[in-house]
Amino acid sequence: MTMLGLTRPIPVTFAEAEAIIDDDGHGEADGNPDGLARVYVSPEVEGWTLVIGWWCDPCDGQRGDEVLRLCTELSARYGRAQAYYYGAQGDGSAWLIAERGAVVRRYCATGELEDALYTLGEPLPLERAQREQLGLSPTWDEGARDDEAEDEWKSAAFHLAPEIAAALGTSPLALTADTQVRGVGLLAITPHTKDAEAGPVS
Repeated sequence: MTMLGLTRPIPVTFAEAEAIIDDDGHGEADGNPDGLARVYVSPEVEGWTLVIGWWCDPCDGQRGDEVLRLCTELSARYGRAQAYYYGAQGDGSAWLIAERGAVVRRYCATGELEDALYTLGEPLPLERAQREQLGLSPTWDEGARDDEAEDEWKSAAFHLAPEIAAALGTSPLALTADTQVRGVGLLAITPHTKDAEAGPVS
């Protein structure tokens, strides 16, 4: 939390955090219209700490460079750090994988023209395998936006973030009653807000 600049933590359950972060994402939270003012920091989950909220989007126009920097720094200290975006209603996926202080991969599949600008590193094994299942080359030119064959990949990539998260670490969408959890989850204020009146709970 110190490395991320998070402050004013208060303990909340997963269920409470889910409702709060969902409200933030839809602009329904007082004092947090863009959803960037707070995040949920999970207990240790299968050896990972999850930081959940819009502030963590690796391909956000406002936050992309900062999320890249933070993930790189976290991976230098802890070995690995990842950031994801997933729009469960067909809004796309994005992933950022950093290891030992270096970016391994950043990829964005949201249907926006700027997506290709975020691409860094070589395709992950899971990306390559997905493309091969579609009968496509495991390597490709991200600028080939008008290629009909690539439309299949773009459609598949829209839903790939949770699968990559589960394969490389822990996906919050895959938690069950049997998931090993240790510690207490916290809702915290991000450096995005300087409003002293913006408390962590609506």
